[in-house]
Amino acid sequence: MSDMDLMGMIADERRRLADLVESLTPAQLATRSLCDAWTVKEVVGHLVAAVAAANGPALLLLVRSGFNIHRANARLAARMAHRPAGELAGMLRAHAENPFRPPIVGHAGQLTDLQVHGQDIRRPLGLPHDLRGDRLRVSLDFLVGGRAVGFVPRRRPAGLRFEATDLDWASGTGPLVRGTGEALMLGLTGRHAALGDLSGDGVAELRTRVS
Repeated sequence: MSDMDLMGMIADERRRLADLVESLTPAQLATRSLCDAWTVKEVVGHLVAAVAAANGPALLLLVRSGFNIHRANARLAARMAHRPAGELAGMLRAHAENPFRPPIVGHAGQLTDLQVHGQDIRRPLGLPHDLRGDRLRVSLDFLVGGRAVGFVPRRRPAGLRFEATDLDWASGTGPLVRGTGEALMLGLTGRHAALGDLSGDGVAELRTRVS
């Protein structure tokens, strides 16, 4: 798949996320997400900051965080989340077609970030995922392909076979982990909430690796 195709998918996911953000109530925005200690709105703040934050402020925050990328990322997300939800949605639309390509993980990583964090938001709110099959396959290939730095430790998918029940997708050899593409994506990225949706003799091992 070409970078142009991926960029089109990313732009559409950002616009869809903007629509979702505008539809949420203050109580929903304050709900705890699947992503560590972040609220739904802080997850949105992270996704906005990933594409809209100016390089200067982001670098300064990294320095102040002792060059700990995860700590700086959390601070940047929290800072961005102080903005009104409508403003965050507007920033997502304004930067929907931003061509920035992250190092190492590339556009496939960027698309995966949007899809995974989209579920970090939707699952706790009981909202349907509405993930697109072609985009989900891109993310699944990325997560088991060895380039998902920061998404999946290399040993997590090693020696396991993953099979999607709703997509024409499978990967790996070994004990089986089976489920919907959405549940596989979330399980691979360490979301405990999705592990109960998986079946097969490899799930126990995956659960151990996630823990």
